[in-house]
Amino acid sequence: MFKKIKMFFIIAETPIHAGSGSELGIVDLPIQRERYTDFPKIEASGLKGCIREAFENTDKKNYVPLIFGPEEGEAYASAISFTDARILLFPVKSLKGIFAWITCPMVLERFKKDLELAGITNFNFSNFINLQNTLPQQTNLAIESRIVLEEFTFEVKEEQITSGIANWLADKIFPNNNSYNYWKEKLRKDLVILPDDDFKQFVKTSTEVITRTRIDDTTGTVKPGALWTEEYLPQDTILYSLAMFTGPRKKDSQKMIFKADTPEEKVEEKEDTPEKAAERVAEFFEKWIPKVIQIGGNATIGKGLVRINFLKESKNERGK
Repeated sequence: MFKKIKMFFIIAETPIHAGSGSELGIVDLPIQRERYTDFPKIEASGLKGCIREAFENTDKKNYVPLIFGPEEGEAYASAISFTDARILLFPVKSLKGIFAWITCPMVLERFKKDLELAGITNFNFSNFINLQNTLPQQTNLAIESRIVLEEFTFEVKEEQITSGIANWLADKIFPNNNSYNYWKEKLRKDLVILPDDDFKQFVKTSTEVITRTRIDDTTGTVKPGALWTEEYLPQDTILYSLAMFTGPRKKDSQKMIFKADTPEEKVEEKEDTPEKAAERVAEFFEKWIPKVIQIGGNATIGKGLVRINFLKESKNERGK
Protein backbone atom coordinates (compact mmCIF):
# COMPACT_ATOMS: atom_id res chain seq x y z
CA MET A 1 0.00 0.00 0.00
CA PHE A 2 1.33 3.44 -0.91
CA LYS A 3 2.25 5.59 2.08
CA LYS A 4 3.01 8.89 0.32
CA ILE A 5 1.50 10.59 -2.73
CA LYS A 6 2.80 13.69 -4.50
CA MET A 7 1.42 15.54 -7.51
CA PHE A 8 3.65 16.96 -10.22
CA PHE A 9 2.94 19.02 -13.31
CA ILE A 10 4.25 18.31 -16.80
CA ILE A 11 4.78 21.48 -18.84
CA ALA A 12 5.33 20.89 -22.57
CA GLU A 13 8.38 22.92 -23.63
CA THR A 14 8.19 21.38 -27.12
CA PRO A 15 5.40 19.35 -28.80
CA ILE A 16 4.91 15.84 -27.35
CA HIS A 17 4.27 12.66 -29.33
CA ALA A 18 3.27 9.99 -26.83
CA GLY A 19 2.11 7.63 -29.54
CA SER A 20 -0.56 4.96 -29.53
CA GLY A 21 0.81 3.09 -32.57
CA SER A 22 -0.24 3.25 -36.20
CA GLU A 23 -3.87 3.57 -37.28
CA LEU A 24 -5.85 3.68 -40.50
CA GLY A 25 -7.53 7.00 -39.74
CA ILE A 26 -6.71 10.51 -40.92
CA VAL A 27 -3.53 10.57 -38.80
CA ASP A 28 -1.12 7.68 -39.29
CA LEU A 29 0.52 7.98 -35.85
CA PRO A 30 -1.95 9.48 -33.33
CA ILE A 31 -1.30 10.32 -29.68
CA GLN A 32 -2.60 8.38 -26.68
CA ARG A 33 -6.14 9.17 -25.61
CA GLU A 34 -8.60 8.02 -22.99
CA ARG A 35 -10.97 5.47 -24.47
CA TYR A 36 -14.26 7.01 -23.36
CA THR A 37 -13.51 10.76 -23.33
CA ASP A 38 -10.95 11.15 -26.15
CA PHE A 39 -8.96 13.42 -23.82
CA PRO A 40 -5.19 13.23 -24.43
CA LYS A 41 -3.09 11.36 -21.87
CA ILE A 42 0.34 9.83 -21.38
CA GLU A 43 0.31 6.23 -20.21
CA ALA A 44 1.81 5.68 -16.77
CA SER A 45 4.11 2.94 -18.08
CA GLY A 46 5.64 5.26 -20.68
CA LEU A 47 5.92 8.11 -18.17
CA LYS A 48 7.68 5.86 -15.66
CA GLY A 49 10.08 4.58 -18.31
CA CYS A 50 11.04 8.09 -19.39
CA ILE A 51 11.59 9.23 -15.81
CA ARG A 52 13.65 6.13 -15.05
CA GLU A 53 15.82 6.81 -18.09
CA ALA A 54 16.29 10.41 -16.97
CA PHE A 55 17.53 9.19 -13.57
CA GLU A 56 19.88 6.72 -15.24
CA ASN A 57 21.61 9.64 -16.95
CA THR A 58 22.43 11.34 -13.63
CA ASP A 59 25.05 10.65 -10.98
CA LYS A 60 22.29 9.08 -8.85
CA LYS A 61 21.90 6.12 -11.21
CA ASN A 62 23.02 3.64 -8.55
CA TYR A 63 19.72 4.25 -6.77
CA VAL A 64 17.58 3.51 -9.82
CA PRO A 65 17.04 -0.24 -9.14
CA LEU A 66 16.15 0.50 -5.52
CA ILE A 67 13.49 3.05 -6.48
CA PHE A 68 12.23 1.82 -9.86
CA GLY A 69 12.83 -1.91 -9.47
CA PRO A 70 15.45 -4.14 -11.10
CA GLU A 71 15.59 -4.77 -14.84
CA GLU A 72 16.89 -8.30 -14.28
CA GLY A 73 18.14 -10.55 -11.51
CA GLU A 74 16.56 -10.39 -8.08
CA ALA A 75 12.79 -9.83 -8.30
CA TYR A 76 11.18 -7.11 -6.22
CA ALA A 77 8.71 -4.34 -6.95
CA SER A 78 9.60 -0.67 -7.35
CA ALA A 79 9.07 1.81 -4.54
CA ILE A 80 7.36 4.27 -6.86
CA SER A 81 4.27 4.19 -9.05
CA PHE A 82 2.61 6.73 -11.34
CA THR A 83 -0.86 7.46 -12.60
CA ASP A 84 -1.49 8.26 -16.24
CA ALA A 85 -0.62 11.90 -16.97
CA ARG A 86 -3.95 13.68 -17.41
CA ILE A 87 -4.69 16.86 -19.35
CA LEU A 88 -5.27 19.97 -17.24
CA LEU A 89 -4.82 22.97 -19.57
CA PHE A 90 -4.75 22.94 -23.37
CA PRO A 91 -3.51 25.89 -25.49
CA VAL A 92 -5.81 27.09 -28.27
CA LYS A 93 -5.28 29.91 -30.79
CA SER A 94 -7.22 33.07 -29.92
CA LEU A 95 -8.15 36.03 -32.14
CA LYS A 96 -7.05 38.31 -29.28
CA GLY A 97 -4.27 37.56 -26.81
CA ILE A 98 -2.45 35.07 -29.13
CA PHE A 99 -3.72 31.95 -27.33
CA ALA A 100 -5.84 30.84 -24.39
CA TRP A 101 -5.45 27.95 -21.98
CA ILE A 102 -8.73 26.05 -21.93
CA THR A 103 -10.12 23.58 -19.44
CA CYS A 104 -13.60 22.34 -18.49
CA PRO A 105 -15.68 21.27 -15.46
CA MET A 106 -14.91 17.55 -15.89
CA VAL A 107 -11.16 18.17 -15.96
CA LEU A 108 -11.33 20.46 -12.93
CA GLU A 109 -13.44 17.98 -10.95
CA ARG A 110 -10.94 15.21 -11.72
CA PHE A 111 -8.08 17.49 -10.75
CA LYS A 112 -9.73 18.31 -7.43
CA LYS A 113 -10.23 14.61 -6.65
CA ASP A 114 -6.59 13.85 -7.46
CA LEU A 115 -5.46 16.72 -5.23
CA GLU A 116 -7.45 15.19 -2.41
CA LEU A 117 -5.71 11.85 -3.00
CA ALA A 118 -2.43 13.70 -2.52
CA GLY A 119 -3.77 15.26 0.67
CA ILE A 120 -4.11 18.79 -0.76
CA THR A 121 -7.34 20.36 0.44
CA ASN A 122 -7.08 24.08 -0.28
CA PHE A 123 -8.28 23.91 -3.90
CA ASN A 124 -11.68 24.58 -2.41
CA PHE A 125 -13.53 25.74 -5.51
CA SER A 126 -16.82 24.10 -6.49
CA ASN A 127 -19.77 24.35 -8.85
CA PHE A 128 -17.54 24.14 -11.90
CA ILE A 129 -20.59 23.50 -14.07
CA ASN A 130 -21.77 27.03 -13.26
CA LEU A 131 -18.45 28.41 -14.51
CA GLN A 132 -18.84 27.29 -18.11
CA ASN A 133 -17.90 29.99 -20.65
CA THR A 134 -16.17 32.12 -18.02
CA LEU A 135 -12.87 33.99 -17.90
CA PRO A 136 -10.80 35.66 -15.17
CA GLN A 137 -11.39 39.32 -14.54
CA GLN A 138 -9.30 41.74 -16.65
CA THR A 139 -8.74 39.08 -19.29
CA ASN A 140 -6.71 39.73 -22.43
CA LEU A 141 -8.95 37.57 -24.62
CA ALA A 142 -12.39 39.15 -24.74
CA ILE A 143 -13.78 41.41 -27.45
CA GLU A 144 -16.71 42.96 -25.62
CA SER A 145 -18.43 39.83 -24.28
CA ARG A 146 -17.05 37.35 -26.83
CA ILE A 147 -13.91 35.38 -27.48
CA VAL A 148 -12.84 33.71 -30.73
CA LEU A 149 -10.94 30.44 -30.38
CA GLU A 150 -9.78 28.97 -33.68
CA GLU A 151 -12.86 29.63 -35.88
CA PHE A 152 -15.41 29.41 -33.05
CA THR A 153 -17.02 32.33 -31.21
CA PHE A 154 -18.15 32.02 -27.58
CA GLU A 155 -20.25 34.30 -25.45
CA VAL A 156 -18.36 34.63 -22.17
CA LYS A 157 -18.38 36.52 -18.90
CA GLU A 158 -15.68 37.44 -16.42
CA GLU A 159 -16.01 35.81 -12.99
CA GLN A 160 -14.19 36.39 -9.73
CA ILE A 161 -14.21 32.65 -8.97
CA THR A 162 -12.54 31.93 -12.31
CA SER A 163 -9.90 34.52 -11.37
CA GLY A 164 -9.34 32.59 -8.14
CA ILE A 165 -8.88 29.31 -10.01
CA ALA A 166 -6.50 30.93 -12.51
CA ASN A 167 -4.43 32.51 -9.71
CA TRP A 168 -4.20 29.22 -7.81
CA LEU A 169 -3.08 27.32 -10.91
CA ALA A 170 -0.58 30.01 -11.94
CA ASP A 171 1.04 29.92 -8.50
CA LYS A 172 1.27 26.11 -8.41
CA ILE A 173 1.98 24.95 -11.97
CA PHE A 174 5.03 27.00 -12.88
CA PRO A 175 8.43 26.99 -11.17
CA ASN A 176 9.02 29.83 -8.77
CA ASN A 177 11.64 31.71 -10.78
CA ASN A 178 11.68 34.86 -12.88
CA SER A 179 11.79 33.04 -16.21
CA TYR A 180 8.15 32.00 -15.71
CA ASN A 181 6.75 35.33 -14.56
CA TYR A 182 5.29 36.09 -18.00
CA TRP A 183 3.52 32.72 -18.18
CA LYS A 184 2.14 33.05 -14.67
CA GLU A 185 0.63 36.41 -15.50
CA LYS A 186 -0.78 35.11 -18.78
CA LEU A 187 -2.50 32.20 -17.04
CA ARG A 188 -3.98 34.56 -14.44
CA LYS A 189 -5.78 36.41 -17.25
CA ASP A 190 -6.13 33.96 -20.13
CA LEU A 191 -7.76 30.87 -18.64
CA VAL A 192 -11.07 29.84 -20.24
CA ILE A 193 -13.47 27.30 -18.71
CA LEU A 194 -15.48 25.81 -21.56
CA PRO A 195 -18.31 23.26 -21.49
CA ASP A 196 -17.08 19.66 -21.50
CA ASP A 197 -18.19 18.96 -25.07
CA ASP A 198 -16.47 22.05 -26.46
CA PHE A 199 -13.27 21.17 -24.60
CA LYS A 200 -13.42 17.65 -26.02
CA GLN A 201 -13.78 19.04 -29.53
CA PHE A 202 -10.72 21.26 -29.19
CA VAL A 203 -8.45 18.55 -27.74
CA LYS A 204 -9.49 16.28 -30.63
CA THR A 205 -9.13 18.74 -33.49
CA SER A 206 -6.60 21.38 -32.38
CA THR A 207 -3.59 19.18 -31.79
CA GLU A 208 -0.61 19.56 -34.13
CA VAL A 209 -0.52 17.18 -37.10
CA ILE A 210 2.82 17.08 -38.89
CA THR A 211 3.52 15.47 -42.27
CA ARG A 212 6.91 13.77 -42.45
CA THR A 213 8.83 12.19 -45.31
CA ARG A 214 11.95 10.16 -45.92
CA ILE A 215 13.97 11.10 -49.00
CA ASP A 216 15.80 8.59 -51.19
CA ASP A 217 19.42 9.79 -51.40
CA THR A 218 19.79 8.48 -54.95
CA THR A 219 16.64 9.84 -56.58
CA GLY A 220 16.09 12.87 -54.34
CA THR A 221 12.42 11.96 -54.09
CA VAL A 222 10.26 10.50 -51.33
CA LYS A 223 10.92 6.81 -50.74
CA PRO A 224 7.91 4.58 -51.50
CA GLY A 225 5.67 4.39 -48.44
CA ALA A 226 7.79 6.95 -46.57
CA LEU A 227 5.18 9.69 -46.29
CA TRP A 228 3.25 9.78 -43.03
CA THR A 229 1.53 12.05 -40.52
CA GLU A 230 2.18 12.33 -36.78
CA GLU A 231 0.04 13.92 -34.07
CA TYR A 232 1.49 16.00 -31.22
CA LEU A 233 0.26 17.65 -28.07
CA PRO A 234 1.19 21.29 -28.68
CA GLN A 235 3.83 23.21 -26.81
CA ASP A 236 2.51 24.83 -23.59
CA THR A 237 0.10 21.97 -22.88
CA ILE A 238 -0.13 21.34 -19.12
CA LEU A 239 -0.64 17.82 -17.76
CA TYR A 240 -0.26 16.35 -14.30
CA SER A 241 0.37 12.98 -12.67
CA LEU A 242 0.51 11.47 -9.20
CA ALA A 243 3.69 9.82 -7.95
CA MET A 244 2.97 7.26 -5.22
CA PHE A 245 5.64 5.93 -2.89
CA THR A 246 6.43 3.08 -0.53
CA GLY A 247 9.66 2.28 1.23
CA PRO A 248 12.28 0.34 -0.80
CA ARG A 249 11.15 -3.26 -1.32
CA LYS A 250 14.56 -4.83 -1.82
CA LYS A 251 15.55 -7.21 0.97
CA ASP A 252 17.48 -5.42 3.73
CA SER A 253 17.22 -2.13 1.82
CA GLN A 254 15.75 -0.35 4.83
CA LYS A 255 19.32 0.04 6.07
CA MET A 256 20.07 2.27 3.08
CA ILE A 257 18.57 5.52 4.30
CA PHE A 258 18.00 8.36 1.86
CA LYS A 259 19.20 11.74 3.02
CA ALA A 260 17.66 14.60 1.03
CA ASP A 261 20.74 16.75 1.63
CA THR A 262 23.39 14.07 0.98
CA PRO A 263 21.53 11.16 -0.70
CA GLU A 264 24.72 9.42 -1.78
CA GLU A 265 25.48 8.51 1.85
CA LYS A 266 24.52 5.13 3.23
CA VAL A 267 23.60 5.44 6.89
CA GLU A 268 23.24 2.42 9.09
CA GLU A 269 20.47 2.85 11.61
CA LYS A 270 17.35 1.13 12.80
CA GLU A 271 14.62 0.46 10.28
CA ASP A 272 12.20 3.25 9.45
CA THR A 273 8.47 2.93 9.83
CA PRO A 274 6.77 2.28 6.44
CA GLU A 275 5.55 5.87 6.39
CA LYS A 276 9.00 7.32 7.11
CA ALA A 277 10.65 5.07 4.52
CA ALA A 278 8.16 6.22 1.87
CA GLU A 279 8.77 9.84 2.87
CA ARG A 280 12.52 9.40 2.37
CA VAL A 281 12.00 7.92 -1.10
CA ALA A 282 9.63 10.78 -2.02
CA GLU A 283 12.11 13.42 -0.83
CA PHE A 284 14.92 11.81 -2.79
CA PHE A 285 12.81 11.53 -5.93
CA GLU A 286 11.57 15.12 -5.83
CA LYS A 287 15.01 16.56 -5.19
CA TRP A 288 16.98 14.60 -7.78
CA ILE A 289 14.61 14.15 -10.71
CA PRO A 290 15.95 16.21 -13.64
CA LYS A 291 13.85 19.34 -14.08
CA VAL A 292 13.65 18.83 -17.86
CA ILE A 293 13.18 15.35 -19.32
CA GLN A 294 12.16 13.88 -22.67
CA ILE A 295 8.85 12.03 -23.11
CA GLY A 296 7.56 10.20 -26.18
CA GLY A 297 8.98 9.85 -29.66
CA ASN A 298 11.22 11.88 -31.96
CA ALA A 299 13.77 12.94 -29.35
CA THR A 300 16.37 13.49 -32.08
CA ILE A 301 14.28 16.28 -33.64
CA GLY A 302 13.65 18.07 -30.36
CA LYS A 303 10.22 16.74 -29.54
CA GLY A 304 8.92 15.77 -26.12
CA LEU A 305 10.95 18.09 -23.92
CA VAL A 306 8.94 18.75 -20.77
CA ARG A 307 9.55 20.53 -17.48
CA ILE A 308 8.66 18.69 -14.29
CA ASN A 309 7.44 20.81 -11.38
CA PHE A 310 6.17 19.31 -8.14
CA LEU A 311 3.20 20.86 -6.42
CA LYS A 312 4.60 22.68 -3.42
CA GLU A 313 2.73 22.16 -0.19
CA SER A 314 2.42 24.74 2.55
CA LYS A 315 1.39 23.79 6.06
CA ASN A 316 -2.19 24.95 5.62
CA GLU A 317 -2.70 23.05 2.35
CA ARG A 318 -2.33 19.48 3.55
CA GLY A 319 -5.33 17.79 5.07
CA LYS A 320 -5.22 15.89 8.30
